[in-house]
Amino acid sequence: MKDPRRQLGDAGEDLAARILKKQGYKILERNYTTPLGEIDIIARHRGELVFIEVKTRRSNQFAEPQDAVTPAKQARLQRLADYYLQRQRLGEVDMRFDVVGITLFKEGPKVEVIQNAF
Repeated sequence: MKDPRRQLGDAGEDLAARILKKQGYKILERNYTTPLGEIDIIARHRGELVFIEVKTRRSNQFAEPQDAVTPAKQARLQRLADYYLQRQRLGEVDMRFDVVGITLFKEGPKVEVIQNAF
């Protein structure tokens, strides 16, 4: 049986991928794992390579989900993106970092896509 936090994260990533596709994102990778950590979603959107962090919560009682993407987490994601670019031999490309914040309310999910989040 999966860890409940992992189940919540997986459900959020599935929902995020569906929403992003509807917004014109082309999903290239999901859960891209490196020795440095994992990138939730890598996609192409409007000519840019996009590295996407998905944060899912059951409530926003304490903070919005996207608030969990701290400066330390942002720096780690930038290192992961550099690793991906080197491994894929992509060189200089237009890229950005998006964050998808999802709150799973009883009445339905609230999904916020923040482009160029950092």
